[in-house]
Amino acid sequence: MTSEKKRSIAVLTSGGDSPGMNAAVRAVVRAGLDQGVDVYIIYEGYQGMVDGGDRIVKANWDSVGGILHRGGTVIGTARCMDFRTREGRLTAARNLLQNNINNLVIIGGDGSLTGAHIFRQEWLSLLVELVERGDISNDIAQHYEELNIVGMVGSIDNDMFGTDMTIGADTALHRITEAIDAISSTAASHKRAFVIEVMGRNCGYLALMGAIAGGADWVLIPEAPPSVDNWEDHMCEVMEMGRKAGRRDIIVVVAEGAQDQYGNPISCDYVKKVLEERLGADTRVTILGHVQRGGSPTAFDRNLGTMMGYASVEEILNTKPDNDPVLIGIRGNRITKTPLMQCVEETHAVAKAIAAHDYDKAMELRGGSFKEAFRIFRTLVRAFPHPLPEGQKQLRLAVMNAGGPAPGMNTAIKAAVRLGLDKGHTMLGIQNGFAGFIAGEIKEMDWMSVAGLASMGGAELGTNRRLPKGSDLYTLARHIENFKIDGLLIIGGWTGYESAYLMYNERDNYPAFNIPIVCLPATINNNLPGSELSIGADTALNSIIWAVDKIKQSAVASRRCFVVELMGRYCGYLALMSGLATGAERVYTHEEGVTLNNLQEDLQMLIKGFKQGKRLALLMRNEDANSFYTTNFMSALFSEESHKLFDVRQAILGHLQQGGDPSPFDRIQATQLAAKCIEFLIEETKSEESPAAAFIGLYGGKVQFFEFDRFARMVDLTYKRPKRQWWLDLRPIAKIMSKPGPHPELTEE
Repeated sequence: MTSEKKRSIAVLTSGGDSPGMNAAVRAVVRAGLDQGVDVYIIYEGYQGMVDGGDRIVKANWDSVGGILHRGGTVIGTARCMDFRTREGRLTAARNLLQNNINNLVIIGGDGSLTGAHIFRQEWLSLLVELVERGDISNDIAQHYEELNIVGMVGSIDNDMFGTDMTIGADTALHRITEAIDAISSTAASHKRAFVIEVMGRNCGYLALMGAIAGGADWVLIPEAPPSVDNWEDHMCEVMEMGRKAGRRDIIVVVAEGAQDQYGNPISCDYVKKVLEERLGADTRVTILGHVQRGGSPTAFDRNLGTMMGYASVEEILNTKPDNDPVLIGIRGNRITKTPLMQCVEETHAVAKAIAAHDYDKAMELRGGSFKEAFRIFRTLVRAFPHPLPEGQKQLRLAVMNAGGPAPGMNTAIKAAVRLGLDKGHTMLGIQNGFAGFIAGEIKEMDWMSVAGLASMGGAELGTNRRLPKGSDLYTLARHIENFKIDGLLIIGGWTGYESAYLMYNERDNYPAFNIPIVCLPATINNNLPGSELSIGADTALNSIIWAVDKIKQSAVASRRCFVVELMGRYCGYLALMSGLATGAERVYTHEEGVTLNNLQEDLQMLIKGFKQGKRLALLMRNEDANSFYTTNFMSALFSEESHKLFDVRQAILGHLQQGGDPSPFDRIQATQLAAKCIEFLIEETKSEESPAAAFIGLYGGKVQFFEFDRFARMVDLTYKRPKRQWWLDLRPIAKIMSKPGPHPELTEE
């Protein structure tokens, strides 16, 4: 053991595995190496730290190659009883110091992070004991008297305070939603009921969000148990009303920690018994189990793990000796850090509130969005809407799509129609975008007309990219008057926003336009102002990475470079984020530009890599990155100049990116934004002044409305994208992760 102090970081995964852990490990290793520090991988979690030896291995750049898309954790995890004892932690400390390690990145759940905190608290006393035993010198103890710890939450449960999402939760939600979608079709075929149990321990996140995304009929979660003693009767009454309204299937989602208001567990078997005895329903139970934790991570979890891993290295290398350990989390789309033990204590507070039957407190601790989601779900599962309250004016609210189709449009339509009807208003559906609006294709929609829409891709109400102009405006005004439209919700992309902006500016000429108007962002391009994540973009990203994963597999037996062309118009969001999620060597976007010098440098990078044994290269190109350097041009250039060192293929994914059923994220966000939009329209009809025209979005970590008088200032009208795009800040991370090595300029040919 040397007394010379070195900067070293070790990373381990602990507790239950979760998809996206490998992305986090990869990011820690490569970010650390890029900073010029030694990085160690500890295999098998805390057990590997206690065992030492070949369980603590110095990593190089290639140690984490090819793991980004893999599920679970390739470095292993294990429950370690030894680490719970002081003797075990003493051994672990000695093993770390033998490798000059006093910086730890822990990826795990609350138990793993609590263990890390205890280890840090004891660190000085452990050093003293190791010196007394002669295991380390005084010099070593003085050099490494501080143990620095940074935590990331790897858990599908999404039950940790300090982060909106934990690594793995999005993937688990995909598995649950896919299962509910599949079960719903077979259930409807036989008029059956299914009771589905999902994981989550004391957290109902997966159950609630899975129920919303899957269009389930009932959900039972620990934080909000049935509030009445005869809840079984109430549940069955709602199910029976749904049957009479024409529903063929019954789907009940049960969280594994579900209980009644007295703390008695509610099992799937009990719910099955209730449905069979009181409804005579042919009922099946499906326990999803560990399928929720398995499989390749989604685009979100790959990118979340990457961003958190990179931030962990930045934090641990810049931490001061007296700093408390922090948890790296995410709020909105921004990486955050929160004191580690504050997060653990707040997390435990929810479990304590549930154990004390203080369910109001438990819901409050989960956060406002969780509470609001539960409220929305209870409305959506009703068999019929509430009657119009006495004395309340009945409004006529219209909903429509505009622009290209985006997965999640149908989900937003369903939520808007049902939530509007439940408030006692008449809901009108405008078919086929503004072309249909101009043609007067407007019909009244009822509760069951939107049944089953939540899970469907495309746009059942129809959509197109027609932009109203000239005499179209007069026709639109007449239809608004004739159909007595009191408010308008436009779900769509740039066409919808431009059309709404045009109507807003023409209010003086067409008084009929002086109604509340709100735009809900729905486009895979993610190029709309006031919204950091548009409906459909998450689904498109996942469609891209699943396709690219297959493309990469096709090249394992050959030396091949793929140039993949992606949609997005002049917005490079899909290109950069899918490049980050697939480990692409290069991403070409219009925002960054493409030059001949760029292509020459990339060609040399490819030649060098393939000469050194590389088998596959992946280049992602935004469709409008450059009008001259097209996908064909790049492919031809690299192929010609490779001199047969490697083959070049191009893959234009096309409308594959726009298709498919919406992802859970897109379904949930569409539902939540639609609820806000309906509330906005209703409130604005009460305005004594001119009602607002606005667009909504998830911006800066919260839902916000922006009035259309700000539209022109927020966008680049030439390239039809926001002036500020948050994801551009991720370019340095993408470039570091895709390097062939930490300092390629120093590598000899």
